[in-house]
Amino acid sequence: MTLWSDLSRNLGEILSYTPGSPMLFSSGLFWGLFLVFLPLYSMLRDRRRQMLVFVVLFSFYFYYRCSGWFVLLLFATSMVDWGLSRLMVRCRSNRARKCCVAVSLLASLGVLGYFKYADFFLWNWSALVGTNFEPLELILPVGISFYTFQSISYIIDVYKGAVAPTRTWLEYAFFLSFFPALVAGPIVRADYFLPQIRQSRHATRTEVYTGLWLIILGVVKKAIFADYLAQYNDLVFNAPGAYSGFETAMGIIGYTMQIYCDFSGYSDMAIGLALIMGFKLAQNFDFPYKSQNLTEFWRRWHISLSSWLRDYVYIPLGGNRHGTFRTYLNNFLTMLVGGLWHGAGWKFVFWGAMHGAGLAVHKASRPWLARLGDSMPVRAVSWFVTITTVMLLWVFFRAATFGDAVVLIQHAVCDFSLDYAPRFAAARQLWLVILIAVIATHAMPRGFWNRAGDMFVRSPWPVKLLVFVAVVQCVIELQGQDVSPFIYFQF
Repeated sequence: MTLWSDLSRNLGEILSYTPGSPMLFSSGLFWGLFLVFLPLYSMLRDRRRQMLVFVVLFSFYFYYRCSGWFVLLLFATSMVDWGLSRLMVRCRSNRARKCCVAVSLLASLGVLGYFKYADFFLWNWSALVGTNFEPLELILPVGISFYTFQSISYIIDVYKGAVAPTRTWLEYAFFLSFFPALVAGPIVRADYFLPQIRQSRHATRTEVYTGLWLIILGVVKKAIFADYLAQYNDLVFNAPGAYSGFETAMGIIGYTMQIYCDFSGYSDMAIGLALIMGFKLAQNFDFPYKSQNLTEFWRRWHISLSSWLRDYVYIPLGGNRHGTFRTYLNNFLTMLVGGLWHGAGWKFVFWGAMHGAGLAVHKASRPWLARLGDSMPVRAVSWFVTITTVMLLWVFFRAATFGDAVVLIQHAVCDFSLDYAPRFAAARQLWLVILIAVIATHAMPRGFWNRAGDMFVRSPWPVKLLVFVAVVQCVIELQGQDVSPFIYFQF
């Protein structure tokens, strides 16, 4: 009896929410649960209603393990938006339909604004009027920005007639809470995903193995590359000015590669998990550090957010339909919204504003750039300017404060000396090898990775098992004491 009670208590502790320890795709607990989930899901795949109930329950449990009782907020959001979408269908007047949209936007943005921006605005108001301010110390629900943007796009698409509202709450809850994309994207669009829910198709053998390949790639990017690079990057960013200019510059380059591996690794795993289940999620990264300009960068980086901002912010602002100045202004305002979406702080405002300004500068420079031609030297200079801009702006994204970011950049630029390079290479050999490996992935043509994926899919199962075991062993050898959360969990 004592043994049974001990086992029950230990299992309860493992399966219950632990503050500060969300369930991650790179954790053993998630994969243990997924191995239980998958055969049950396969049994229910042809029983549509039971499948929907099972996946929704698992998705809500997954969110509970990530964010505790904020799962009730997700449930409330799904109920409110589904109810308003159904009410919108019954409304005969356009004014009533607009009221439904307004209520939904006020509810979604109000909740997001309270949890994410209340402290930021209160702190600035306090500084403006000269009063003491005690932070509210609100805990940000994991992934609230992602599922809020999904709910907003759904309501707007229903209002425009681009999407028919789901007949049942269960379908909408499936769409909003689909666990592979729930806490860090890709941002799922209703017009792309809802038709898949209504189909009764199983994943093909090729899709299952392609999904497994993407999951392995994601684990390599996150648990091997990103987490190991972070061990040194964190030292630099947590102590601005304490390291030489060369060491600081390497930390900045390292973080540039870390955030790509971390976020694109999550996206790969999310897309792979969905594919194994028979669902397709949109591509979210396309080798962004190959970009020749910031416009191209935002077509390759976090594609689901870029396209969302284009369709629901840039185009409603007027897009490029009202002259040159308005086009530049709309670009700037859209990226400002993108910066604020990432976080409540002036460093995020600056990060978004500078990307907006960079997009405007690129568009204004196009006639002049066209006269330069498309030679190799021009492409090389364009790439160098773009990647340098992106790297320097990532400093504001990662640094604890705006002031820390300025110190880090000043130190990297003004105190830079290659004299530190030999000592750094001797002390950080494996770190440099991993950094070079990440850079090399961008240097490879896309066809190389397509062929590698095809080879894995066609390979016999012993080869697949060998690849999987090798990746797991590398994770075990290189992991730190704790499993590091995904960077975009905080958004």
